[in-house]
Amino acid sequence: MQRIREVLGTGWLGHGQFVMEFEGRLKLYLGASHVVAVSSGTAALHLALDAIGVRTGDEVIVPSLTFCGCVQAITALNAKPVFCEVSPQTLNIDVADARKRITSRTRAIMPVHYCGNACDMDALLAVGRDYDVKIIEDAAHAFGSSYHGRKLGSFGDLTCFSFDPIKNITCGEGGAVALSDEKRAQLIRHKRLLGIDRDGWLRHCEQQGWLYDVSTQGYRYHMSNINAAIGLAQMEKLDGFLQRRRHIAQRYNEAFSGIEGIKLLEWNLEESCPFAYVVRVVDGRRDDLIDDLKHQQVATGVNYIPNHLHSHFVAHASSLPVTERLWREIVTLPLYCDMKETDVSRVIESVYSFFARRA
Repeated sequence: MQRIREVLGTGWLGHGQFVMEFEGRLKLYLGASHVVAVSSGTAALHLALDAIGVRTGDEVIVPSLTFCGCVQAITALNAKPVFCEVSPQTLNIDVADARKRITSRTRAIMPVHYCGNACDMDALLAVGRDYDVKIIEDAAHAFGSSYHGRKLGSFGDLTCFSFDPIKNITCGEGGAVALSDEKRAQLIRHKRLLGIDRDGWLRHCEQQGWLYDVSTQGYRYHMSNINAAIGLAQMEKLDGFLQRRRHIAQRYNEAFSGIEGIKLLEWNLEESCPFAYVVRVVDGRRDDLIDDLKHQQVATGVNYIPNHLHSHFVAHASSLPVTERLWREIVTLPLYCDMKETDVSRVIESVYSFFARRA
């Protein structure tokens, strides 16, 4: 609340000094060359694709098992999403399958760091170099996660984060693009503010602040000071959030590893900041488990219905038998920082109860 009061005290609620401070904090934390804060994770993906020049008829390879925001960012540029498979072990992008789907029209591959576990970035960046395509990382689940000791966002081409209300940190609503290319970073800064070459805060601080130029196609994707202030306060708590999420995921891993009928995802909890905890129910009883847990007052979810099965994207559908099998197995169990140990225990006991009654 103190940060919000500071914003209100300035009288400048829109894009301004708090956004710049938040970008600086992100840049320092991630070890990134440039960070541009925006209004949402989907806006970050859209701007990243736009900045590398994705246009009508271009192709972007993306796992179908992800949130629709990834695909909407592609189709917003009149580009074609090319759906690929995911690994049964991690639900991250199947790099070998993605490689097979590259054509002369492929401009980018969009891996998703599912649940906060990093994709095989060495393999993906090698593919990018081999075929001269960009890797646009969707790290909406993975703020705070690392790969081989380096924070996601500190290497690679462009990395996009989400700070919506359910993510590892929140701005209320928001996102960011981390990247190394200075020219692209400047382009994204202009595009997030309707293509205007100088934002309102900078103009406010200068003489003849009413002068500006619209230099490129842009969007209303900037972050406000209020959202940035929330993000700054959340950054102070990130280490605690990370440890709590890891602890809950570890408790689940230990509890569920011996249950026949459940397969766990492969986790690297030394480097992951878990966003969600997903298991595979491999005996055809996923929906029964969901219904049973609901009766036991344990909320669950399914992340996600594959995008190629949605009516809006069916024209881009392709054969994805692995993905279609996996989405009928996955269930998301509660994982949030305010969970008490008794809450975690109740989730574990409820899952055990289901399988014990159906043994």
